[in-house]
Amino acid sequence: MHIVFLTGEYPLHNKIHGGIGSFVQTIAKGLIKENIAVTVIGFHSTVHSVDDDEGVRVISLSPSKAPGLKWYFNFRKLNKEIRKLHSQSPISIVESPELLLAFINKIPGIKYLIRLHGGHHFFSVGENRKVNNWKGFQEKRSFSKADGFIAVSNHVKEETQKFLSYGNKPIEIINYPISIERFYPSDPVKVVKNSLVFAGTICEKKGVRQLLQALKLLHKDFPDLHLNLFGRDWKFPGGKSYTDLMKESFADIKDSFTFYGPVEQARLPSIYEEAEICIFPSHSETQGLVAPESMAMEKPVIFTQLGPGSETITHGIDGWLCNPLDPIDIAGTIKMALSQRDDFSEIGRRARAKVIGKFSPKKILKANIDFYTSICDLK
Repeated sequence: MHIVFLTGEYPLHNKIHGGIGSFVQTIAKGLIKENIAVTVIGFHSTVHSVDDDEGVRVISLSPSKAPGLKWYFNFRKLNKEIRKLHSQSPISIVESPELLLAFINKIPGIKYLIRLHGGHHFFSVGENRKVNNWKGFQEKRSFSKADGFIAVSNHVKEETQKFLSYGNKPIEIINYPISIERFYPSDPVKVVKNSLVFAGTICEKKGVRQLLQALKLLHKDFPDLHLNLFGRDWKFPGGKSYTDLMKESFADIKDSFTFYGPVEQARLPSIYEEAEICIFPSHSETQGLVAPESMAMEKPVIFTQLGPGSETITHGIDGWLCNPLDPIDIAGTIKMALSQRDDFSEIGRRARAKVIGKFSPKKILKANIDFYTSICDLK
């Protein structure tokens, strides 16, 4: 079996990357250990290059610079690369995010899968934005070409089918894998008291503004609380920094929070370890990695009650859920969690047990291979 992933987010040479890149690297290396060939193709380089990442072949294509026709030349280059690769090492499955099959030329003998990481329709509706006609068209066209689908949570499966058709094709819910070794049980001695940690893009949809508003509400009763935010900055269309806007908007409590910028994934465990509470009040999420990662480290976690929140955490048992749109509710949930400090170790143990049962890499890898096999067997 030979699996090809289409993504430009694969983490190479300690490149800062997002959730899709982390997922593809994790699943790809797992497939290699099962003697399944894996190639990743994507646009994220100024020159054509081929790298080897512990057996995973990573082909980086240089994107077109042609004004208005980048999409055409990029897909032409991508199709050419897939045909060339297929002639050298026959491909069993091409896996893509929601939109990238739009202009892929299907080759007989290859099955095409879409993994629902959260596409344009999903996030546009989740963030109350208008669907872009061009992106919407591409996503619908892409879905029509797929032979099957994998959803990373029940939430993304249910929400996506409100706008896009699966066409009675096979669909399976398979969560993201979380490394139980990388995200180890943390050492309580390393906890910095009153430290709150957020990790993710510094933007509106991740709930950063409401989180800072909640911190302000708590400031009088909990003056020692400090929020540490890790993640890349988001820029407005005019170029203004979201981080700078937050610093300006909450200058009156500027000593209560710190923005650290993006960090390599290898640093995340030590960052989570120092947190007294990890908090992720996202407005729109497919599944998210940061909540189960910190849960795997036996950390007290506050996650969004929207979307996949209840699929991840049982409120008050192995963490807490908050309304990410309501600063008062976020503040109340933080206050509730702090009142249960004596229970943190037990809640943390339950959280890690939840992750091992639901997100274990071995379990997730087997589910993926079983689905790949079933898709390859389709006539």
